[in-house]
Amino acid sequence: MYDEIRAFDAMIARLRERFPSLIDLSTGRIERLLTQFNRPQDRLPPVIHVAGTNGKGSTTAYLRAIAEAAGLKAHVLTSPHLVRFAERIRVAGELITEAELTALIDRMIAVNADQPISFNEMLTAMAIVAFADKPADLSIIEVGLGGRFDSTNVFEAPAVSVITPVDYDHLEMLGPELSKIAWEKAGIIKRGRPVVVARQLEEALEVIAREADELEAPMLLMGRDFDAWEERGRLMVQTPDQLLDLPAPSLFGGYQFANAGAAVMAAIAWGHPAIDEAALAKGVASAVWPARFQRLTAGPLAKLAAAGGADLWLDGGHNPHAGRALAEAAGRLTARDGRGLALVTAMYARKDALGFFQPFGELKPTVFTTGFDSANAASPEDLAAAARGAGLEAQIVGSVEEGVTRALKSAEPPPHILICGGLHFAGEVLAMSPETWPS
Repeated sequence: MYDEIRAFDAMIARLRERFPSLIDLSTGRIERLLTQFNRPQDRLPPVIHVAGTNGKGSTTAYLRAIAEAAGLKAHVLTSPHLVRFAERIRVAGELITEAELTALIDRMIAVNADQPISFNEMLTAMAIVAFADKPADLSIIEVGLGGRFDSTNVFEAPAVSVITPVDYDHLEMLGPELSKIAWEKAGIIKRGRPVVVARQLEEALEVIAREADELEAPMLLMGRDFDAWEERGRLMVQTPDQLLDLPAPSLFGGYQFANAGAAVMAAIAWGHPAIDEAALAKGVASAVWPARFQRLTAGPLAKLAAAGGADLWLDGGHNPHAGRALAEAAGRLTARDGRGLALVTAMYARKDALGFFQPFGELKPTVFTTGFDSANAASPEDLAAAARGAGLEAQIVGSVEEGVTRALKSAEPPPHILICGGLHFAGEVLAMSPETWPS
């Protein structure tokens, strides 16, 4: 498996070197490249396009699981990856292979020649070409950043658009106002095509609703046109036509009931005859999405925690909205047995660390701050200062292993331990344990 990672990394390094991250606030460059491939985006099976600040990855995972539970094959594009680049591109249900990726890179370089294009635009084009080359029943496309000018926004008539909760993140690119961020996300709404919208802050909802109205796009708004909630440990989804009593979502946390509910509504709005109640039930109960409040039970860190009498969890959340969701999920854990909570955290310097830590105030976790392999990582000292600014006790550690070791000794009985702060950091944790790699 490590050889596979090295092979993929070498190919991606080749792409990054040739195609740097060039900012272009339009989809013109990728449209030009895809036109050279005879517009493969128009030859894909029905597209469900998913945007939002948080929850879009989980919603995508539920949609894929629902489709597969119905016996359908789905192309899936997500970002970023955790351990292997192949995680981003799933062709008709299978992760892209090294041979397929090598062939795609060669085709892209030959066709693009020396015309300006970014790394992310090139990757999106590769995925779309791969999807067009192989039959499937559905394409699930997760937005990379924003929506309106994202490289995935090349579909004129998606079957369904989905907008998960919009909140503050990537302010340097999308903000700083929430209304501006919402405007970016609402850019995936297409004329006359249905859009499923999760519960939103009022400022964001106004922008999204206005966009849908201007484009005469039927909007299905959670809490108004449909709803999803937890009842007796199960997922209840009220659609315009029926009340569904479904199993609890496979992913942990109260917010996952809303994410799964949005996926259920999007699948119903798509309208494929194979999507029945049994497929919806099996899908929400079986979705897999690593590093989203994932229980780690294999690998050296999990063994270290278990030997000390603690459970270990991993999440890639990195903004204030994610902090609120994680604090809610962690509160469920501590309420079960009365044990405390410890956080082992690393994060990019550009993130709002104070806003991330503040929702944990009532849980009073001890925070252990460290770094990870990125020149843009926040210093452990700055993270500790942010945690203390939120009223939390914080200690600086030299590694995630040291963080887990010290967390075990921070309370009696040992606390629940949550490793969190970003997907890059979460990927480094998963890379320690091949048993945990996404597949």
